[in-house]
Amino acid sequence: MEKRGEAEEYHSKDFEWEFLKNLVENDPSLSYHTQEVDSSSFSSSDSKPWQDFHSRHSSGKFFKERRYLLKEFPELVLCGENSKLLEVGCGNGSTVLPVLRGSKNVTVYACDCSSEALVRTKENIDRATIGATKVDNFHSFSCDFSTSAFPNWVACHHCRHNQHCYYHSGESGDTSLNEHCIGGVDFVTLIFTLSAVPKERMPRAIKECFSVLKPGGLLLFRDYGLYDMTMLRFEPEKCIGFREYVRSDGTLSYFFCLDTVKTLFTDAGFIEVELENCCVKAVNRRKNKNMYRVWVHGKFQKPFLK
Repeated sequence: MEKRGEAEEYHSKDFEWEFLKNLVENDPSLSYHTQEVDSSSFSSSDSKPWQDFHSRHSSGKFFKERRYLLKEFPELVLCGENSKLLEVGCGNGSTVLPVLRGSKNVTVYACDCSSEALVRTKENIDRATIGATKVDNFHSFSCDFSTSAFPNWVACHHCRHNQHCYYHSGESGDTSLNEHCIGGVDFVTLIFTLSAVPKERMPRAIKECFSVLKPGGLLLFRDYGLYDMTMLRFEPEKCIGFREYVRSDGTLSYFFCLDTVKTLFTDAGFIEVELENCCVKAVNRRKNKNMYRVWVHGKFQKPFLK
């Protein structure tokens, strides 16, 4: 495959998404990707497939650090002191690590539905050369945000309803007026996480993210886009719903169009700041084949209090 620089790979606009849309929708062999499918016969209600996934990939070699994220979301570098970030679906730490490396002002709280993933994240952070102070700025906990609320210590009832979202400074820095609550977070990152949630549970999951953000806080989103190369590789029997697929290991993958993303987040109360397709073409020279990647990039803000 043709090698590309990191910045180029993740920030290029190699082609227009409409070009790929026309290719796919005019190819009879791919017609099953564009048809409505009844998903009522499929049910995925627990995290076991992801537990198994992270057990199989315990070496951590399956994932690479997403070093491009700080270029994609410079707010994580430019934020003020004592900023707090909630990374939802941390996996093995491929998002957490570059944030800890690149931002001296952020404390990261990371969760995953898989306890195996949390073990892998902690191991990878302990092995990384990011300094003791950065390690102290990392905290993890288990949570499936599509079925459960985030713990009250992330944002208590008063913080969730914007009644006590303000802070007083003490010797140890900013603390919530409720000593058992961190007072909500300044950022939420959803990086290739929402696509693994059953589609019917996505609205609830996004509203849960909205509830723990401080007013003015940002949700940073990146996930698989409609007609991405990985979508077109799924065979017909793996399609369990419209644009929704199940892998052989039982994990799910959904592919987003911009309209769906916009509706999901604005219906939850967010304001759209940025939303676009990132379209990158890779070339397999051995097979003389073009491979089209599509990711959705988005930034959404929780409104300020009036």
